[in-house]
Amino acid sequence: MTSQILIQGYTIEQLAEALKPLFETQTATESKETENPLLTRDEVCKLLSFNKTSLWKHTKSGKLKSYGIGNKVYYKKVEVLEAVKPINH
Repeated sequence: MTSQILIQGYTIEQLAEALKPLFETQTATESKETENPLLTRDEVCKLLSFNKTSLWKHTKSGKLKSYGIGNKVYYKKVEVLEAVKPINH
């Protein structure tokens, strides 16, 4: 048995117009994900010239926020760069 959807009474143009908002929403979501990519621990260490011990210390002190997905640890690139910006007095 195959899964099929039969649409009768609609032209191709009407169907394309009806589906357009779904594709626009998906494209907007994908662009947000690429705007704020997740970095692995190794990538953050390379970006900041840290070793993993220093990264762990900064994470535990709250200077950097990590996100666990499954058994992996990630950091948001925007948050990492924001955390290392110098404060001008």
